[in-house]
Amino acid sequence: MTKEYLFAGFGGQGLLFSGKVLAYKGLIEEKNVSWLPSYGPEMRGGTANCSVILSDDPVGAPIVLNPDVLVAMNLPSLDKYEDAVREGGYIFVDSSLVERKVNRTDVEVHYVPATKLASENGAPTLANMILMGKLLTVLNDYNEETVTAALEKCISARHADMKDLNRKMMEIGKNYIEE
Repeated sequence: MTKEYLFAGFGGQGLLFSGKVLAYKGLIEEKNVSWLPSYGPEMRGGTANCSVILSDDPVGAPIVLNPDVLVAMNLPSLDKYEDAVREGGYIFVDSSLVERKVNRTDVEVHYVPATKLASENGAPTLANMILMGKLLTVLNDYNEETVTAALEKCISARHADMKDLNRKMMEIGKNYIEE
Protein backbone atom coordinates (compact mmCIF):
# COMPACT_ATOMS: atom_id res chain seq x y z
CA MET A 1 0.00 0.00 0.00
CA THR A 2 1.40 3.38 -1.01
CA LYS A 3 -0.07 6.77 -0.10
CA GLU A 4 1.23 10.07 -1.45
CA TYR A 5 0.69 13.36 0.39
CA LEU A 6 1.22 16.97 -0.63
CA PHE A 7 1.19 19.78 1.95
CA ALA A 8 1.03 23.20 0.27
CA GLY A 9 0.76 26.83 1.34
CA PHE A 10 2.89 29.81 2.33
CA GLY A 11 6.28 29.57 4.00
CA GLY A 12 5.96 29.86 7.76
CA GLN A 13 2.73 27.84 7.99
CA GLY A 14 4.53 24.73 9.22
CA LEU A 15 4.00 22.65 6.10
CA LEU A 16 7.49 21.15 6.11
CA PHE A 17 7.10 20.34 9.80
CA SER A 18 3.76 18.61 9.14
CA GLY A 19 5.36 16.51 6.44
CA LYS A 20 8.26 15.68 8.72
CA VAL A 21 5.92 14.52 11.51
CA LEU A 22 4.04 12.33 9.02
CA ALA A 23 7.29 10.92 7.66
CA TYR A 24 8.60 10.07 11.14
CA LYS A 25 5.25 8.50 11.99
CA GLY A 26 5.71 6.31 8.92
CA LEU A 27 9.25 5.39 9.93
CA ILE A 28 8.11 4.45 13.42
CA GLU A 29 5.44 2.24 11.83
CA GLU A 30 8.22 0.62 9.75
CA LYS A 31 7.04 1.95 6.41
CA ASN A 32 9.24 3.06 3.53
CA VAL A 33 9.26 6.85 3.53
CA SER A 34 10.14 9.76 1.31
CA TRP A 35 10.05 13.39 2.52
CA LEU A 36 10.79 16.13 0.01
CA PRO A 37 10.46 19.80 1.03
CA SER A 38 10.25 22.56 -1.56
CA TYR A 39 10.04 26.27 -0.99
CA GLY A 40 10.59 29.57 -2.71
CA PRO A 41 13.55 31.82 -1.95
CA GLU A 42 11.62 33.95 0.56
CA MET A 43 12.14 33.26 4.27
CA ARG A 44 8.46 33.67 5.16
CA GLY A 45 5.36 34.20 3.09
CA GLY A 46 6.68 32.64 -0.12
CA THR A 47 5.43 29.39 -1.53
CA ALA A 48 6.16 26.16 0.30
CA ASN A 49 5.16 22.57 -0.18
CA CYS A 50 6.21 19.21 1.08
CA SER A 51 5.78 15.83 -0.57
CA VAL A 52 5.56 12.73 1.59
CA ILE A 53 5.25 9.15 0.42
CA LEU A 54 4.48 6.29 2.83
CA SER A 55 4.66 2.81 1.40
CA ASP A 56 4.96 -0.86 2.24
CA ASP A 57 7.31 -1.13 -0.75
CA PRO A 58 10.52 0.78 -1.51
CA VAL A 59 9.86 4.31 -2.78
CA GLY A 60 11.26 4.73 -6.29
CA ALA A 61 11.09 8.51 -6.62
CA PRO A 62 10.30 11.23 -4.05
CA ILE A 63 8.28 13.44 -6.39
CA VAL A 64 4.52 13.55 -5.79
CA LEU A 65 2.72 14.58 -8.96
CA ASN A 66 -0.72 13.13 -8.23
CA PRO A 67 -1.23 13.03 -4.48
CA ASP A 68 -3.76 10.83 -2.75
CA VAL A 69 -4.01 13.56 -0.11
CA LEU A 70 -3.67 17.34 -0.53
CA VAL A 71 -3.50 19.78 2.37
CA ALA A 72 -4.07 23.28 0.98
CA MET A 73 -3.42 26.08 3.45
CA ASN A 74 -3.91 28.94 0.98
CA LEU A 75 -5.85 29.73 -2.19
CA PRO A 76 -2.86 29.67 -4.60
CA SER A 77 -2.06 26.13 -3.44
CA LEU A 78 -5.63 24.93 -3.88
CA ASP A 79 -5.75 26.54 -7.31
CA LYS A 80 -2.46 24.94 -8.33
CA TYR A 81 -2.90 21.40 -6.98
CA GLU A 82 -6.64 20.69 -6.84
CA ASP A 83 -6.73 19.06 -10.28
CA ALA A 84 -3.64 16.95 -9.54
CA VAL A 85 -5.27 14.96 -6.72
CA ARG A 86 -6.10 11.41 -7.69
CA GLU A 87 -9.72 10.48 -8.22
CA GLY A 88 -11.04 9.15 -4.90
CA GLY A 89 -8.39 11.15 -3.02
CA TYR A 90 -8.74 13.67 -0.21
CA ILE A 91 -8.39 17.43 -0.03
CA PHE A 92 -8.07 19.22 3.33
CA VAL A 93 -8.60 22.97 3.14
CA ASP A 94 -7.86 25.61 5.78
CA SER A 95 -11.23 27.30 5.37
CA SER A 96 -10.06 30.24 7.50
CA LEU A 97 -7.78 31.29 4.65
CA VAL A 98 -9.45 29.75 1.59
CA GLU A 99 -12.94 31.01 0.88
CA ARG A 100 -13.72 29.10 -2.29
CA LYS A 101 -14.99 25.54 -2.40
CA VAL A 102 -13.28 22.69 -4.20
CA ASN A 103 -14.72 22.29 -7.69
CA ARG A 104 -14.24 18.53 -7.98
CA THR A 105 -16.84 15.94 -7.04
CA ASP A 106 -14.62 12.85 -7.36
CA VAL A 107 -12.59 13.58 -4.19
CA GLU A 108 -13.48 13.76 -0.51
CA VAL A 109 -13.12 17.31 0.79
CA HIS A 110 -12.75 18.52 4.37
CA TYR A 111 -12.98 22.19 5.26
CA VAL A 112 -11.35 22.98 8.60
CA PRO A 113 -10.99 26.57 9.88
CA ALA A 114 -7.56 25.60 11.20
CA THR A 115 -6.05 29.08 11.46
CA LYS A 116 -9.10 30.36 13.34
CA LEU A 117 -9.13 27.35 15.70
CA ALA A 118 -5.40 27.67 16.35
CA SER A 119 -5.75 31.37 17.21
CA GLU A 120 -8.74 30.73 19.47
CA ASN A 121 -6.71 28.13 21.35
CA GLY A 122 -3.65 30.29 21.92
CA ALA A 123 -1.44 28.74 19.24
CA PRO A 124 -1.84 30.86 16.09
CA THR A 125 1.19 29.24 14.43
CA LEU A 126 -0.07 25.67 14.77
CA ALA A 127 -2.94 25.53 12.27
CA ASN A 128 -0.87 22.92 10.44
CA MET A 129 -1.15 20.53 13.38
CA ILE A 130 -4.92 20.96 13.54
CA LEU A 131 -5.09 19.91 9.89
CA MET A 132 -2.73 17.01 10.60
CA GLY A 133 -4.99 15.77 13.39
CA LYS A 134 -8.04 15.94 11.11
CA LEU A 135 -6.20 14.26 8.23
CA LEU A 136 -5.02 11.31 10.32
CA THR A 137 -8.49 10.88 11.82
CA VAL A 138 -10.28 10.94 8.46
CA LEU A 139 -7.79 8.42 7.06
CA ASN A 140 -8.32 6.26 10.17
CA ASP A 141 -4.59 6.52 10.87
CA TYR A 142 -4.50 8.48 14.14
CA ASN A 143 -2.43 6.41 16.55
CA GLU A 144 -1.69 8.26 19.79
CA GLU A 145 1.51 6.32 20.44
CA THR A 146 3.11 6.87 17.03
CA VAL A 147 1.91 10.49 16.82
CA THR A 148 3.54 11.22 20.18
CA ALA A 149 6.74 9.41 19.19
CA ALA A 150 6.89 11.32 15.88
CA LEU A 151 6.47 14.65 17.68
CA GLU A 152 9.23 13.64 20.11
CA LYS A 153 11.54 13.07 17.12
CA CYS A 154 10.60 16.28 15.30
CA ILE A 155 10.52 18.82 18.10
CA SER A 156 14.00 19.82 19.21
CA ALA A 157 15.07 20.01 22.85
CA ARG A 158 15.13 23.77 22.48
CA HIS A 159 11.39 23.73 21.77
CA ALA A 160 10.47 20.89 24.14
CA ASP A 161 7.84 23.14 25.71
CA MET A 162 5.90 22.96 22.41
CA LYS A 163 5.31 19.18 22.49
CA ASP A 164 2.15 19.32 24.57
CA LEU A 165 0.78 22.25 22.59
CA ASN A 166 1.37 20.43 19.29
CA ARG A 167 -0.41 17.36 20.67
CA LYS A 168 -3.28 19.55 21.88
CA MET A 169 -3.67 21.12 18.42
CA MET A 170 -3.69 17.66 16.82
CA GLU A 171 -6.41 16.62 19.27
CA ILE A 172 -8.46 19.69 18.30
CA GLY A 173 -8.18 18.65 14.66
CA LYS A 174 -8.97 15.04 15.54
CA ASN A 175 -12.14 16.06 17.36
CA TYR A 176 -13.24 18.83 14.97
CA ILE A 177 -16.70 18.19 13.55
CA GLU A 178 -17.34 19.87 10.22
CA GLU A 179 -20.43 21.99 9.84
